[in-house]
Amino acid sequence: MPSATRKPKHMTPPELAAHTAKWAVIMAKVRIRQAIADNPWPHWHVLSFTGPAGSEAKGVVDLIAVRKYHGKPSPGLNRGDSLQIILIQVKGGSAAMPTADDARRLRIVARRHGACGILLATWRKGTAAQFFSLNGKTKTRRDWHPVDDLGGVFGRRKEAIQTGLA
Repeated sequence: MPSATRKPKHMTPPELAAHTAKWAVIMAKVRIRQAIADNPWPHWHVLSFTGPAGSEAKGVVDLIAVRKYHGKPSPGLNRGDSLQIILIQVKGGSAAMPTADDARRLRIVARRHGACGILLATWRKGTAAQFFSLNGKTKTRRDWHPVDDLGGVFGRRKEAIQTGLA
């Protein structure tokens, strides 16, 4: 019986793609959890969307990070009523970067749900997941910019809290 951590030698290309996609999601979650481990309360919750039998689901969003927002409330709301949402698309192995149409669809979903950020997580076997942020309203593949400080995307950094900068 094959191990859950090793790919069987007899995988077909579609099975290998599904296996890689599943591990890309796992490794993206690991990297996010490492980045937010020292964040103060309220904590981020990372949810994945899977299809039947744990396979990749349809749609442009693969993961969503969500937490309660305890900042100044919008009119008619109390503190803690709002949510902060970050949409995350995940690519694994040799999967191509998102197309301009993917970026357009992600922007529409973000506007519809009031997301405060859109990220792309890429992962290749043997490496840590890398993150890119979708910026601006341009319509090219160069919309994705590397994220140097993932902890900064998900809230205050530990150093900023200790020095009183946050």
